[in-house]
Amino acid sequence: MSALNELTRLSRHVFIGGEFRKSGAASVLEVGDPATEDKIGEIADTPDAEVAAAIAAANKAQKAWNAKNSLTRAELLHEVAHKIRALKPVLGEMMTREMGKPYKESTDEVEWSASAVDYYAEVARHEAGRMLGPATDGQMHFTVKEPLGVVVIILPFNYPLCLLCWEAAAAIASGNTVIIKPSEITSLTTLKFMEAFAHLPAGVVQCVTGGGRVGQQLVNSPDTHMVAFTGSIATGQAVAQACAGSFKRVLIEASGNDPFIVMPSAPLDIAARGAAFGAYLNCGQVCAAAERFYVHEKIHDEFVDRVVAETKKVRIGNGLDKVDMGPMGAKRERDRYEGLLARAVSQGAKVAIGGGRPAGFNKGWFVDATVLVGVQPEAEILNIESFGPVLPVCKVKSFDEAMAHANRSKYGLGSTIYTADLNESMRAVNELEAGMVWVNAPLLDNDAGPFGGRKMSGMGRQLGAEGLDSFRHTKLAMIDPAASAHDFWWFPYKDKESFPGSRK
Repeated sequence: MSALNELTRLSRHVFIGGEFRKSGAASVLEVGDPATEDKIGEIADTPDAEVAAAIAAANKAQKAWNAKNSLTRAELLHEVAHKIRALKPVLGEMMTREMGKPYKESTDEVEWSASAVDYYAEVARHEAGRMLGPATDGQMHFTVKEPLGVVVIILPFNYPLCLLCWEAAAAIASGNTVIIKPSEITSLTTLKFMEAFAHLPAGVVQCVTGGGRVGQQLVNSPDTHMVAFTGSIATGQAVAQACAGSFKRVLIEASGNDPFIVMPSAPLDIAARGAAFGAYLNCGQVCAAAERFYVHEKIHDEFVDRVVAETKKVRIGNGLDKVDMGPMGAKRERDRYEGLLARAVSQGAKVAIGGGRPAGFNKGWFVDATVLVGVQPEAEILNIESFGPVLPVCKVKSFDEAMAHANRSKYGLGSTIYTADLNESMRAVNELEAGMVWVNAPLLDNDAGPFGGRKMSGMGRQLGAEGLDSFRHTKLAMIDPAASAHDFWWFPYKDKESFPGSRK
C-alpha cells in the first residue's frame, strides 16, 4: 500500500454514511508536502448539501448506536484499535508527508490513538451512573449517563489522529455519533484513518473536509448537539459564542504558553534534555509545548550551555529521513513564527543558537531549533503562544519569582518544573495555575488522566473519566416502588406546622 497512492486516491473524497464518496465540491484545496513543497493531493471544500447529509446520517444512526449494549460497543471499539495498529505504517507515512513531523513521531501518534480507543472501550462500560443513598425510606435513587447526540469534532493539524481519538473514542463509547472536520493540512491522513471505523454502523463516524465554512455549518446546525474544538483562541471564542445561544455543550482547547522552571537542585543534564524535547517536539507545534523558561540565576549559565549543546544535536530534515525535527506544517506557520522571532530580537533577546533557517534546504518550511537568552518577562515571546521550535530563557532570582512569572500568563494549559526539592515540587503542584503540572517529567500524557487547561487555554477536559463525562448527560432517577403517599411534605399541610404567631 503506497502512501502517495493513498493520498491521490482519497483526494476530493469525504466519508459519509459509512462509505467513501467523491465529493461534488465546486472548489478544492491543494495539499502540499511541507518538506518538499510538492503537491501531493487535494481536498474537497465540502458543499452544504453534503454536510447536511452527514448531519442527517449521524442523527439517524445515533439512537440505534446508543441502543447497543456497552459490551458490544466496547468490542467494536477494540476492533477499531486493532485496525488502527494495522494501518500504522501507511498512516505514519501519510501524516509525515502531509504535515512534516518525523515518521517516528507520526507512528507514535498512531499508537497513542489506538491506546485511547482501547481505554475508552473499557472505561465507558465500567461506569454508567451510580447508586445514591436514598433520602426517603424505601426508595431507590440513582444516576444514569446518557449521550449528548451528534458530536462535532474540529481538529488542528499538529496531532490530527491522537486528538481525534481522545474525543471521538469517548464520544462514541458513550453512545454518541461523531462528525469530524479535520484541518485542511491533514485531511487526507484523517480520511485514511476512517478505514479503522468503517465496520461501525453507517453514520456513527463521518468525516467532511474543507475550510471554515464547513466547520461553521456543523457548529451552527440545530441538529448537532456538542462541539469539541481544538485551535486558536479567536476561533474557539467564535465556536463558544455560536453555541451559547442554544446552550450547546462545548469542549474548547484553545492555546498554550507553558512555563518551564529550572531550580538549582535540578539535575541539569536531564533538565536540559527535557527542555530541548519540550521545546522542539513536533517542531514546537504542540499546544502543551514548553514555551517560556524561567531559570534560577545560580544555574542559569550552566543550564544555557547544556541546552545549547542539546540543541546542536537536533537533526533537522525531511521527516522520512533519520531526523529529530521536520519542517513547520505550512508556509503561513513559518512566516508567523519567523515574525515572532524577529520581534523577540528587536525587544532585546539574544540568539544563543539558531534563529534562522538551516543550511542546505532550498525547499520546505524548515527553521532552526533556537535558544534565546536575555529575554525579559514582558517580552512578547514569553506572553503569547509561539508554536514553533524556540526556547526563550528568562533569568530569575528565586522560586517565588519563577512562580509569579509562570502564573502571570493569560494561558493555563500545562507547566513543568525541574527540581529535587520536595517542598518546591509540592508548591508547584498546588500553586501553578494550569491544567497539568509535570515535575521532572515534561509533556507526558496518560489516557486515564484528564488533559485540559484554564484561563484562555480553554474549557473542559479530554481523557480520563472527566473526558468521558464531557460527552455525557447525567440524569437523576428516584423510584418509589410502593408508590406510597409522601405525607411528610404533601398537601394538606398539618395545622401544627403553620405559622404560630399573629399576622398583625
